[in-house]
Amino acid sequence: MFKWKKYGLIFKPDISKNWMQSHAQVPYSVVFENFVRVYFSTRESQDNAGQFRSYSGYVDLDRKDLSNIIAISEKPIIDLGGLGEFDEFGSMAGSVIKHKDEYLLYYCGWQRAISTPYNWAIGLAKSKDGKRFNKIGKGPLLGPTFNEPYLQACPIVYKIDDDNWHMYYLSGTKWIELSDDKKESQYLLMHATSQDGINWKRDGKPAIELLVEDECQTSCSIIKKDGKYHMFFSYRHGTHFREDSSRGYRIGYASSEDFINWNRDDKKAGIDISESGWDSEMIAYPHVTKIDGKIMMFYCGNGFGKSGFGYAVLEEL
Repeated sequence: MFKWKKYGLIFKPDISKNWMQSHAQVPYSVVFENFVRVYFSTRESQDNAGQFRSYSGYVDLDRKDLSNIIAISEKPIIDLGGLGEFDEFGSMAGSVIKHKDEYLLYYCGWQRAISTPYNWAIGLAKSKDGKRFNKIGKGPLLGPTFNEPYLQACPIVYKIDDDNWHMYYLSGTKWIELSDDKKESQYLLMHATSQDGINWKRDGKPAIELLVEDECQTSCSIIKKDGKYHMFFSYRHGTHFREDSSRGYRIGYASSEDFINWNRDDKKAGIDISESGWDSEMIAYPHVTKIDGKIMMFYCGNGFGKSGFGYAVLEEL
């Protein structure tokens, strides 16, 4: 069983920037020589119709003291799409991979819909410095297929070597109509492979066992320790999670010998909501990484990361 020590909230949205008024969701870290860059998704203020656009940014943290903020991106790291494009109304950074002399950003694009609240697809952009990214094209990298009909998002990519890539991402399985005419989506973690990071093969099969009603899964993070792969991921009930915090996001756990077949045992995750404070109702979007010999987890709390993100350090296994 894992055991994590929490170190609290370390980054809140910088509201001096009009594109960063709320949320710092889905943190993903990349370690540089003197700092740790954490990419995240944020939101502008809602308009009169209650709509907003989301953007992706980053914060640089002191590698020796993660509570010390060195820099915050002045502008979004990627432009929103044009009229009718899959990322017209939002971008959500998923993962950033260093490949040869470039950084590859795998991200979720947001599009508004009529019969449902939104639509998502996965895009790809490249950068030389990890600060500003340019899209490889106007369309998505992964979108709907005949057996994955809706909602592809939150791509977490692992490059084992130059021709052996893996992606775990969420994919929608259905829309749920509620009695008050609201609609909620159900989505599950699925797996894809690639030889170049651009062309992906996927089978449309859920990767992790379901345990709760209409379960939703997202944002997995995988580390290798003691010859085994360990996955931490977000899961929640599919409905009434906004009104009932006991149905909101928690962090689950699964293990694997081959990076593909997973055995779930959430009791081993070793981290849960706090008794009070910013992560007392929800804990979500874990990103686990190794920094200077320590295994750390960045994660979000209440309100889907509305207040920002914090981190925890692994104490024992």
